Amino acid sequence: MPYPDPFYPVVDSIKWVERLTKLGVGTIQLRAKELDDAGALQIVSDALAVTKGTPTKLVVNDYWRAAIVAGAEHLHLGQEDLTEADLAEIRKAKLTLGISTHDDAELATALAAKPDYVALGPIFFTTLKSMRFEPQGIPKITEWKKRIGSIPLVAIGGIKFEHAAEIFAAGADSIAVVSDVTQNPDPDARVRQWLGLSAEAA
Repeated sequence: MPYPDPFYPVVDSIKWVERLTKLGVGTIQLRAKELDDAGALQIVSDALAVTKGTPTKLVVNDYWRAAIVAGAEHLHLGQEDLTEADLAEIRKAKLTLGISTHDDAELATALAAKPDYVALGPIFFTTLKSMRFEPQGIPKITEWKKRIGSIPLVAIGGIKFEHAAEIFAAGADSIAVVSDVTQNPDPDARVRQWLGLSAEAA
């Protein structure tokens, strides 16, 4: 399978990692905020224990030190995290690296770090986190993909299953999904929908 998978849920707890792993999700990002070093190492270690021996790839958001110590293989950094991270140590640990981008300057910063994928967001308005950036819109996906070429492009921000076909058609290789899963009245059924579409997109 490609990395990241076309369907790329982002969750904030071990319970969600367990649930999605059991459903056969190929790539899961663990994004748990406001943890100290010990807390970060604990949750990353626990999540890796859940995915061990399964086809699921765990992507650690932000906590690059914990990712290295716990033996993770995949890392995602926002722009602020990127400025504080030791890229040499990350590469030495052979972690794949995904980077968030929102504008031209951030894309240049991301590309300089030679990422394994670039995330663009928010595509649509999102209530999950306060954003200083306006929604990018679907045409921006096509523009970004032309600029980054063979590097996988992940679209994120307010995306629901009903938008997926159009977003893949615009050039996204993967769609990161948060609320469409975690706030859905029937998350398991929604995940199965995404996995069906994901198999077609792969």
